[in-house]
Amino acid sequence: MLCIRFFLLILCLISPELHAQNQVDVLIIGGGAGGTAAGIQAARSGVQVQIMEATPWLGGMLTSAGVSAIDGNHDMPSGIWGEFRQRLRNHYGGAKGLATGWVSHTLFEPSVGQEILREMAQFPNLKLTFNANYTIIKKRADGWHVTYEQNKKTHIVLATILIDATETGEVLPLVNADFRYGMDSKVDTGEKEAPQNANDIIQDLTYVAILEDVSQISSALSKKGLVKKPKNYDPEAYECACKRKGGEMFGQVSGCEQMLNYAKLPNGKYMINWPHCGNDFYIGWKDLSNKELENEIAKAKEFTLGFIYYIQQELGFDHLRLANEFGTKDKLPMIPYHREGRRAKGKVFLTVDHLERPYDFNLYKTGVAVGDYPIDHHHDKNANAPVIDFINIKVPSYSIPMGALIPMDTDNLLVADKNISVSNIVNGTTRLQPVVLGIGQAAGAIAATAIKKQRKVSEVSVRDVQQLLLEHNAYLLPLFDVKPADINFSSIQKIAASGVLKTYGIPYKWANQTFFYPERIVSEYELKQGLLPYFPQLEKLPASGHGVKISFLEKIMETMDQSFSLASLEKDWNDWGIFQTFHPDTELNRESVSVLVDKLLDPFSVNIDLQGNLQN
Repeated sequence: MLCIRFFLLILCLISPELHAQNQVDVLIIGGGAGGTAAGIQAARSGVQVQIMEATPWLGGMLTSAGVSAIDGNHDMPSGIWGEFRQRLRNHYGGAKGLATGWVSHTLFEPSVGQEILREMAQFPNLKLTFNANYTIIKKRADGWHVTYEQNKKTHIVLATILIDATETGEVLPLVNADFRYGMDSKVDTGEKEAPQNANDIIQDLTYVAILEDVSQISSALSKKGLVKKPKNYDPEAYECACKRKGGEMFGQVSGCEQMLNYAKLPNGKYMINWPHCGNDFYIGWKDLSNKELENEIAKAKEFTLGFIYYIQQELGFDHLRLANEFGTKDKLPMIPYHREGRRAKGKVFLTVDHLERPYDFNLYKTGVAVGDYPIDHHHDKNANAPVIDFINIKVPSYSIPMGALIPMDTDNLLVADKNISVSNIVNGTTRLQPVVLGIGQAAGAIAATAIKKQRKVSEVSVRDVQQLLLEHNAYLLPLFDVKPADINFSSIQKIAASGVLKTYGIPYKWANQTFFYPERIVSEYELKQGLLPYFPQLEKLPASGHGVKISFLEKIMETMDQSFSLASLEKDWNDWGIFQTFHPDTELNRESVSVLVDKLLDPFSVNIDLQGNLQN
């Protein structure tokens, strides 16, 4: 440590424009949805954190990209996502105040979302560094050395753990971390839905716009403030925007009013992020230079302005004008909405098969974030994209395994946004805002646990991270019918994540579901089978198809030579939050059994590896 301080002192003496930062435990590059959540969780967990963000806002796609209509997880208010939504509800006067458009239950003004995230990120041990751009990232024996520019000055920060929370995984190639880009082949993933051959095609991005209704502000609207016709304007590109026929994607759009109301925001504003003959735009940026990418993004902006011109001039909605939502010169968001970028090659590779059939694998046991949105890809603007009916790939709600956040061969590096280790197809659901908030919270928990336990991130106990997440009301498994407000939420999550009692998942429209059925009676055989992997000594215990009673629990404890007292159990019964009547003849439901197994046997304490396999 003395050598590091001496090195920084010498640098400061050499150049007065060089300002060395104090060392932090965790440096997060990217203050988007994932990076912000990672910073909040790590700071809450008591470690020193810095978020480095290139824009002046927190929130990324939620705010500075303008995608302020939330997709998915409406019935799973997990952790930081649940807190963020509650603060939005408080601001807008309740849940109904957010249900202003038909695409989502939660719509808000991006500027309001950014203010709320700033409030949530106020910790003395969390430094927010805005308008900052890194220039050098080096991994050395003592940690990560990152040089960045801010306000025309050069700074250096030293960190033990680095988190790539950028929108496109831009840090991965800079630190020589292996990654995937584009569509994977069947051979790569084993997914029957994947194309035969891999390619470099990613999803369309969108340069979102926020419009506001100014008709109530001025009764005599002038032409001032209307979008000028873009140089390459082609009305045919937008002419079917209001004419979508019936279909599973969005159903029938009856007219232009309904198209605009798709993402109507509070206070007379409209988010323009329309996928059908709207403002989606394809950029294959993998091999582009920075200058070439800037030119392509400028074209995406122009294409969006063309859509706004079409809305105002061709469709006649000239009372809708670009809102000054972002404080930018052109009134457009600070960044485009990237649906997809580089995806790290991680310790675990999550594919469609894992989502479709979670109990054929053990990865569900390592869950650290959840999602329920269907697999939704945008490829309309690239004629070369293979035709894959993504929306009809049916999966239930799912968990994201911890190993998907840990790159394969780079120590003390985490990913915390859309850049986790998933297949291209799975990215179509894991890219959504609440999921990314959950991914970020999990990354923050992993980093904080590693610091406190003085371990590399790849050596951190899965169960330690999951326990920390549960303490902050985050879901491990996507249980539709058990909420964080339920008194036994933690016990049920632990028993489900242990696999002692299995869940039941179904694909369902735009909000897939997984049920625990807490009121369902548990049979003796079901409980025995669930416990056997943890306690093989139960193999010879007779178990019927009848419901579990207290007497059967007593037999389990006797078989394991564990002390058990009916009097003691009766005393603890209510204190443990068991609502069923204490009686020897009562058949116990899944909620009661979860609490009893958690308290008496604690299978969750048995360590597992990143594949979900039990460790002695």
